[in-house]
Amino acid sequence: MNTDSALLNTLLEISEDAIIVSDKSNRVLLLNRAFKILTGLEENEAKGRGLIQQDCSSREKPLLETVEKPYDNGNSWTGLIKICKKDGEAFTSNAVILKINDGQGELIRHIAILRPGSSSGGISNDYGNKQLDPLTNLPNRFLFNDRLEQAMIVSQRLTKSVALFTIGLDRFILVNDGLGFAIGDIILKKMGERLKETIRHSDTIARLAGDVFSLVLAVTSVNDTVLLAEKFLKTISEPFFIEGHEVIMTASIGISIFPADSEDAATLLKRSESAMRYAKKTGGKRYQFFANEMNTRAKHRIETETNMRRALEQNEFLLHYQPKIDTKTGAIIGAEALIRWNNPTRGLIPPGEFIPIAEESGLILPIGAWVLRQGCKQCKDWLDKGLKPIRISINVATHQLRASDFADQVKAILDETGIPPGQLELEITESTMMEHSLSCIKVLQAFRDMGIHISIDDFGTGYSCLSYLSRFPITTLKVDRAFVNNLQDSNNAEITRAIISLAHSLKLEVIAEGAEVAEQVKFLAFHGCTIVQGFFYSRPVSAEEFEKMLRIGFIHKS
Repeated sequence: MNTDSALLNTLLEISEDAIIVSDKSNRVLLLNRAFKILTGLEENEAKGRGLIQQDCSSREKPLLETVEKPYDNGNSWTGLIKICKKDGEAFTSNAVILKINDGQGELIRHIAILRPGSSSGGISNDYGNKQLDPLTNLPNRFLFNDRLEQAMIVSQRLTKSVALFTIGLDRFILVNDGLGFAIGDIILKKMGERLKETIRHSDTIARLAGDVFSLVLAVTSVNDTVLLAEKFLKTISEPFFIEGHEVIMTASIGISIFPADSEDAATLLKRSESAMRYAKKTGGKRYQFFANEMNTRAKHRIETETNMRRALEQNEFLLHYQPKIDTKTGAIIGAEALIRWNNPTRGLIPPGEFIPIAEESGLILPIGAWVLRQGCKQCKDWLDKGLKPIRISINVATHQLRASDFADQVKAILDETGIPPGQLELEITESTMMEHSLSCIKVLQAFRDMGIHISIDDFGTGYSCLSYLSRFPITTLKVDRAFVNNLQDSNNAEITRAIISLAHSLKLEVIAEGAEVAEQVKFLAFHGCTIVQGFFYSRPVSAEEFEKMLRIGFIHKS
């Protein structure tokens, strides 16, 4: 079925979780790549088999076996299961099975999401120790090359970039000569642990040889890459205390970018290593992009950060508002607050140019607080003028969500401005939610307890870890504009339908962004998504222009 194919190729295939799709009778239809790696099974070996059985040794050889009594909340099943591999080995894993209904509430599919590795067995057994460096237990060159190729495939699908870092420790030979190879090995092991703690779970670190490490990281901009390089240099330079010795290391980092520098994994690695060697020749303790223009852009980032600090002090930021429309009535039911930078020299600077730098520099915290306060103030001003109450959506950055006092800050701003909590909606991205799942649940629940709405932005483009979706206290799924803008593509159309269906199954609101033409709006409304924002109705406008819209209350389009 097209829906299943689209889900597999986009939402499921990019997931690190092992995922299975079955029909309403629990007969297996599809498996993702992670499940194939985990079990050694191919689709033709699993299709038609039962998803869950009580006896793993049965003639049918079912995929999963329950280990404990599951928890069933009606829309999802959560519990511990046993996975039977192709070679007969079995191991346990946490599992969530979601029930997917069609638009009429009829059960049509099950999606099983498995997260092995916390109990005996796990995915590492499939790779085997031969693919791990024996000293650091990190991936070796062979496994690293496989992970690099996978990251390149995923980035192509998501139109994102991959940064390849090659990190060579400076003058490591002096450690071996002066303190001995035993201490040198300890430093290499600890350095691997230190670097691993610095990256995300979805990234890859490997020890390629001797004192050389490599990292594969998904990035959205050069600014991301610069921040990471600076972070690694700082992390590496922190002293080690080993057997009475204080050892301070530095490193030279070479960086190549996929696809800009090469679309071939081997060439990409060679260019990263070449940049690393150049960094060493020019004194070490620094990073070097393979392409010189990247270094120029890195300097631009520093200048932009300096100007943003001034912009905060001189009140150069402002908010624009894009209406959210009920397609059935044309009524304005909400608005997303979007920051703009009114630079005295360049005029209005779009957020895509400065927000990534703000996130990397830490300036996103004071800027984010300003956006939240200003958006709430404006909402209260409209209420005081007797205008129709609407929900204001504020985008929340990862750094804000991770701040220990963020919930208190939001409450203080609500108290300060007097806006009813039910008129505030906080939007977080899918990737942020997945990267910080455990801490997210707690802070988002605090917001829900206040009465604040929670929206998952850009849904379908991030980590697609569906196993956690039902655990988050969210109220809204937001279909990403990348799907809406290209609904003529059958895969995008099927994905959009699937996301809408998933939202309805989980009793969540669903909104689509990026609608630009009538055909897109009609498609969304027909399939059950009646709340839409996009240029078809209105571009983001100033507070004054939006107030005029609110006084009318409707935006009618033929």
